[in-house]
Amino acid sequence: MFQVTREIRFCYGHRLLNYDGKCKHLHGHNGRAVITLEADRLDALGMVVDFSTIKRVVSTWIDANLDHRMILHKDDPILPTLRQQGEPVYVIDVNPTAENIAKLIYDHIAAQGFPITEVKLWETEDSFAVYRPCRELKLEK
Repeated sequence: MFQVTREIRFCYGHRLLNYDGKCKHLHGHNGRAVITLEADRLDALGMVVDFSTIKRVVSTWIDANLDHRMILHKDDPILPTLRQQGEPVYVIDVNPTAENIAKLIYDHIAAQGFPITEVKLWETEDSFAVYRPCRELKLEK
């Protein structure tokens, strides 16, 4: 099995709804998305996926959609005010936890056809969340 990993750094803000702690307030992070792709075989060039292709497709999407934006739940009451002020937001259907943002990034990469195995999202220097889908075990009869 071959793996390649690409790290993409971006800044984002968020807050958690129905949360009793500091993260209930709007705040920001210098995030790092660590993306791992995997393949049984290498392509004709001897690669899982060219690092520049990952950068072009994934970094471009993160830069356009998540970087320097508030990532907020669709029911966040601050959304109308931010939109009225022209502030950049990215709205999701779930609380914008590190776990859910990691899954958001994973789902986008998978939809592009990349052989992704996991996304690790570092929210701070010492805290990260990982999204990796469950893989069903194949039992031989």
